[in-house]
Amino acid sequence: MNNKKEYSSVLDLSGRVRLREALPLALQHIVAMVVGCVTPTIIVASVAELSPADRIILIQAGMIVSALTTFIQLFPIGKKNGLQLGSGLPIIMGVSFAYLASLEAIAESSDIATIMGSMIVGGIVAIVVGLLMKKIKKFFPPLITGTVIFTIGLSLYPTAIRYMAGGSGSLDFGSWQNWLIALITLAVVTGLNHFTKGFLKLASILIGMVVGYVLSCFFGMVDLSTIGESAVFQLPKLMHFGIRFDVSACVAMGLLYAVNSIQAIGEFTATTVGAMGREPSEKELQNGMVGYGVANIVSAFLGGLPTATYGQNVGIVVTTKVINRSVLGISAFLLLLAGLIPKFSALLLSIPSCVLGGATISVFASITMTGIKLICSEELNYRNTSIVGLSVALGMGVTQVEGCFALMPEWVSTIFGSAPTMLTAITAILLNQLLPKAKAKDKEKGKAKD
Repeated sequence: MNNKKEYSSVLDLSGRVRLREALPLALQHIVAMVVGCVTPTIIVASVAELSPADRIILIQAGMIVSALTTFIQLFPIGKKNGLQLGSGLPIIMGVSFAYLASLEAIAESSDIATIMGSMIVGGIVAIVVGLLMKKIKKFFPPLITGTVIFTIGLSLYPTAIRYMAGGSGSLDFGSWQNWLIALITLAVVTGLNHFTKGFLKLASILIGMVVGYVLSCFFGMVDLSTIGESAVFQLPKLMHFGIRFDVSACVAMGLLYAVNSIQAIGEFTATTVGAMGREPSEKELQNGMVGYGVANIVSAFLGGLPTATYGQNVGIVVTTKVINRSVLGISAFLLLLAGLIPKFSALLLSIPSCVLGGATISVFASITMTGIKLICSEELNYRNTSIVGLSVALGMGVTQVEGCFALMPEWVSTIFGSAPTMLTAITAILLNQLLPKAKAKDKEKGKAKD
């Protein structure tokens, strides 16, 4: 009788792998995404002016739902030959910066419960996108998704600058100490990204934050009191923040979920093409989108913020060709474990605002450049540049002029004036459908001139 266990290669999609091989690879994914996973939650908690205890609960929930949504994508739920929840592809999910501008606007004008309600509507939209993917996808070519993502990146810059200066409302806002630590943090992140490779490059943001955190200790900026007051272990609290539905918030988040669903399809495709040498099947994409939607609805009840596919982890999978789902499953398990330990969340909460700002401005810059790359993947003719230019001008413009909708109904200001993504997306979609496309002859003349 052969009692030897059969192990698969880390380069195989399915099968068990040796722990000593899988663990370092799993940690690599955690290092690459953990900062991006918790930072949006910390920022939203600050804008919503939550108590320290509630901030810890929100951070916990963010890590827990990131782990659960990753598990759903890795190991689909449902009948193999029917509709499933999850793509079955090697994908890491986490709380997304893409929603941050809209989440800040809702948290500032309303509360966390309203965010949870809008997430449920957004999850339903993502499910519809999955089920009607062929019909809807044509409304979101790279030009449109790129324009929206570009706007998201631009809209996040003020958030980063506020944090680099010390965080709105802080007594030392704009002090030289805050700027010194923020710039040193940014310098470390940038240096590691451009002058190193491997682990140091992957962990650049994490290492930058550690350096900034240590420097902050010398300036007396770190408050560790909440760590001692926090529990060692705590399960997520169902509907702790409540659920409230606001029409304007639901409309804004619903469209944003539609745009990010198309972006997720791009991430799925990049994963399979880059690491598996094939296009994703229609079933994988559909199941992935349905799982994405359902997971976000569940997240709302657990008190976590919106999740999305993580591009940096897609990059790791494509670079290493390590696609074994058990490896990524270990990453999700470690993230879940961290989410169940409030003291870990409290430690994250003690990170000074200037450190967060210095570390995340590079992330926001990366989001902006992702949008530019998508835009540039299509021909930059007069029609397309008009779509991009007008959409960004309107979206960004109205958010920078306070009171421009003052004499209009409140819902107009909430939907179009609080965050630029809604107006940008609607304008881009409408212009793309209405403006005449260049004829084949005109394209040939343009090429001849070049």
